[in-house]
Amino acid sequence: MKALPWLALASVAAAAPTVTKVEPPNWWPGHSINPVHLLIHGTGLNGARVSAPGGLTAANVRTNENGTYVFVDLTIPAASKPGDYPLQINTASGSVTASFRLDASLPAAGRFQGFSPDDVIYLLMPDRFANGDPSNDNPAQSPGLFDRKNPHMYHGGDFQGIINHLPYLKSLGVTAIWMTPVYDNTNEPNTQQAVNGAPIADYHGYGATDYYAVEEHFGTMQQLRELVDDAHDLHLKVIEDQVANHVGPGHPWVKDPPKPTWFHGTPAHHINETWQIWTVPDLHASNTLRTRVLNGWFADVLPDLNQEDPDVAQYEIQNALWWVGMAGFDGIRQDTLPYVPRSFWHDWSAALKRQYPSLRTVGEVFDANPAVPSFFQGGVKRWDGIDSGVDSVFDFPTYFSMRDVLANGAKVDLLSKNTAEDRLYPDPNVLVTFLGNHDVRRFLNESGASIERLKLAFAMLLSFRGTPCIYYGDEIGMHGGDDPANRRDFPGGWPDDPHNAFTAEGRTPQENAIWDYVHKLTTLRAQHNALRNGKLTELAVADHAWVYARQSDRESAIVAINNGQESVDIPVAYQDGTYSGELRIVNKLEISNGVGTIHLPPTSAEIFLNQK
Repeated sequence: MKALPWLALASVAAAAPTVTKVEPPNWWPGHSINPVHLLIHGTGLNGARVSAPGGLTAANVRTNENGTYVFVDLTIPAASKPGDYPLQINTASGSVTASFRLDASLPAAGRFQGFSPDDVIYLLMPDRFANGDPSNDNPAQSPGLFDRKNPHMYHGGDFQGIINHLPYLKSLGVTAIWMTPVYDNTNEPNTQQAVNGAPIADYHGYGATDYYAVEEHFGTMQQLRELVDDAHDLHLKVIEDQVANHVGPGHPWVKDPPKPTWFHGTPAHHINETWQIWTVPDLHASNTLRTRVLNGWFADVLPDLNQEDPDVAQYEIQNALWWVGMAGFDGIRQDTLPYVPRSFWHDWSAALKRQYPSLRTVGEVFDANPAVPSFFQGGVKRWDGIDSGVDSVFDFPTYFSMRDVLANGAKVDLLSKNTAEDRLYPDPNVLVTFLGNHDVRRFLNESGASIERLKLAFAMLLSFRGTPCIYYGDEIGMHGGDDPANRRDFPGGWPDDPHNAFTAEGRTPQENAIWDYVHKLTTLRAQHNALRNGKLTELAVADHAWVYARQSDRESAIVAINNGQESVDIPVAYQDGTYSGELRIVNKLEISNGVGTIHLPPTSAEIFLNQK
């Protein structure tokens, strides 16, 4: 017998309520976000009434049409004690208890420190760095995603592996670690982004399916906090990678969004991302062009969140604060920054600074034209009347120029012309500079690259303005083309690896030569403030030679780079003095009456220092 519609509705209405998740699952008394905006997921929640114990008050209760989500504003008295505060949810069909707790805030000392040009950042992918805990290689909740022979599956790297090798990072001379996202990703093979018809695993972390859980292949929240604490004990900062633009296609929201306006469209009806991020700062771009950037689904498959919906915006702001508060991170790297409205970044940045004034943020703006990333750095209002508040952006224009010149032999004036565009940035001195990352082929896979040219690139990276970032493995000259070849496992991170590049004894002579050179540069940068924070002045630009100075109150540095195949004599005009060659390519430089000449062999660099 066919059920009548009203009988089916009555059956649904009569179902007792259930709760499967509360987001966030916990919060802190005295936090700058109060009330905290809760999103409760379950079934049968239509017409829900919510109450809280211990002086906490629930207000502005709203339920979605399906009865699967409840929005609640929970006010927490500042004097509340840490502990469990179960929420009581009542409907016409019954009642249910939802877990919620208050935690004591982590002590601020040694945490939430921010980052600056005084730091050297090290980017690593947890899955590809080191396997310290084989027990989480093939977790019960997500079996079949581990296969070290498949470059698109999990390889076993984890938090414990990073913890085990923190002393290695300290010895290299880096001061901050940036890990790719640690959100929980899909527990199933990803068929929507299959490669050559074969499903993949989201080992990279950029397809979150649970914003309030740690990826089980990496470890637990307790292990993540241990990693951050151990790093801090070694005076290493930790930067979290966050993704506010989109979720993974397997997120439960995709099939059951909390609101019709939660996403820009649906899997069946949405617009595809155009990648044309320059249209956002373009005064002359139509709203249609900008909308395709801001509302399009990344790669036509990653569901695009709608930050113009106030519930989405508040959810993401709270989530950013939750991760920092739970783990004690020092900074945030934000993925796909231009694909989210700048008004949201203004509010997001302001909320972070209210709670963690020293925390710093950096955004990914993948474009070679300085006019594009400069538009997204905070510090000034742009033509749209918005100051994004984002402290820094990655210096993709300098990255592209370095690759063209130092890897592929283009004329040096490309670097000089790029540097001339620093006037576009609110503060070019805090840009994050880099030679490579997980989205581009490795430096040594460029057609004109060599070990000597890689050294030139490191000499520039670690003496130039900005905060330098080293991609894991570049310090030993790892090779790798486009994704996934640029994400190979770090040698020695697995017990059965044929050699161990974490130790001098385990590295090859060539790996040691590069590692020692990078270590020398990080040491010089740490010892000399001029190389970190000195005023940048260009002194000479030739076809294949470039000279610039960095000057602080107490010292001056002159950096000379010859990317050519022949020796050069470079005249420079600068302050009188005797400058010692720290890389021992040239012993010293004499400048008298404001003039000196630098002699550089082919494909070499020198850093000269003069202390007042």
